Amino acid sequence: MIDLLIEAYKKHNVWVEMVKSFGCNRDTAQDIVSEMYIILSKKQAEGKNIEYNNTVNDIYVYKVLKSLFIDLKRKEGRVSFVDTEILHNHLLNSKNQDFNDAMPIDYAELYDKVIESLNELYWYDRKVFELLDGQISVSELSRNTGISYYSLYNTYKQVKKHLKDKLL
Repeated sequence: MIDLLIEAYKKHNVWVEMVKSFGCNRDTAQDIVSEMYIILSKKQAEGKNIEYNNTVNDIYVYKVLKSLFIDLKRKEGRVSFVDTEILHNHLLNSKNQDFNDAMPIDYAELYDKVIESLNELYWYDRKVFELLDGQISVSELSRNTGISYYSLYNTYKQVKKHLKDKLL
């Protein structure tokens, strides 16, 4: 068995250029390639044979790099960025408002509204929401009940939307 990491590192610049072709800058490409080395090391430690003709399998590496890039883009999609200058200007403009005079939140009243809104729902929707809201995961509930994962997930999502519409 060859030392997979040494063979992979011989093509380091090729891997970086490959990831850059996906649409990354050089620093991000370097990070993704570094993660790829970690994955290759783990696969080799597990005894997986991912070599081809006594060198690293280029197609496997391409798939790993592409998967890491796609995962990164998905994560970036969930993160919102705020321009600090806009935030600073907003804070300066709102400084004139006295936030101490704002109405305090009556949590007991808010809780009663949530319970009232939940009681308006069909019993199944309410029960799914109660179970999934901090008690059990969607996949675990799906395994235990035999109800489709997506059915449970969509029910939970719809109940949350219902509550937001009622409370906001």
